[in-house]
Amino acid sequence: MRTICYFFLSISLLSVKAQDLTIPQKNYADSVDFKDAPKRKNHKFPLSDQRNTGKWKLRKDLSDEFDSKTLNTRRWHPNNPGWKGRKPTYFHGSNVSLQDGELQIRVNQHEKDILPEGYTHSTGFIKSKETVLYGYFEVEAKLMNAPWVSGFWMCKVGKEWWTEIDICENAPGLAYNRHDLNSNIHVFRAPEDKGNVKEHFSRNKKYYVPFELQADYHVWGLEWNEDVIRFYLDGVLFREAENTHWHQPLEINLNCESNKWFGALPDDNRLDGVYKVKYFRAWSQSE
Repeated sequence: MRTICYFFLSISLLSVKAQDLTIPQKNYADSVDFKDAPKRKNHKFPLSDQRNTGKWKLRKDLSDEFDSKTLNTRRWHPNNPGWKGRKPTYFHGSNVSLQDGELQIRVNQHEKDILPEGYTHSTGFIKSKETVLYGYFEVEAKLMNAPWVSGFWMCKVGKEWWTEIDICENAPGLAYNRHDLNSNIHVFRAPEDKGNVKEHFSRNKKYYVPFELQADYHVWGLEWNEDVIRFYLDGVLFREAENTHWHQPLEINLNCESNKWFGALPDDNRLDGVYKVKYFRAWSQSE
């Protein structure tokens, strides 16, 4: 499988050489095997734990099936109140809508609105109004098939504490990223009794998947407790990390954005991309 990975990587790098983008060299931690991926038998429990051996209880106060006509603004900020977006793409509320029973995030729906200086394009962002500490978190989503990063992540920026868990951060709208499964956890700062972190560090890993991520819907899952952080795709565990610092209540984010490290920079010939999310579900663990 690793031979296949490097073959695809060689072809991918040739295809972007002319763009002169600053893209780090790929280093796959492993490939992910889906031959024993679980089948969905119910929607009460996480896909990876259909028998509920973890004793999960659905958090209806946080979960959202996105089956209403408009976004539930009691639960979600319809935009990011604290971040305009990574240039040159601006977060604009016009790009967020509920259609066909799902959340849809598009690009450049701002029409005649003038974007701030340094921004040439727009996309969307929703952020939870509540924070949560530990649990299981899951979305079923079809990532944008255009050069923007589709994201499902958790973060909270505080004066003494700032941590982040990236559950989905992928840009398969670009051919050289289509088989890449990215996973990252960040600590920007932490108080003295929680690690005393003064400078940002991250622990990222990239995995190869045997299908194109933008071609269909997939289920992204995070299991997070005091001891461990586990990442799932379609119910398959692909990464486990010791929880050394991630003990801060976090907000839930769903968005698209520009990111030169993925080669995800706007293309005016590809403005029809849509990031589709069927649901967001959160579970807590019963005592």
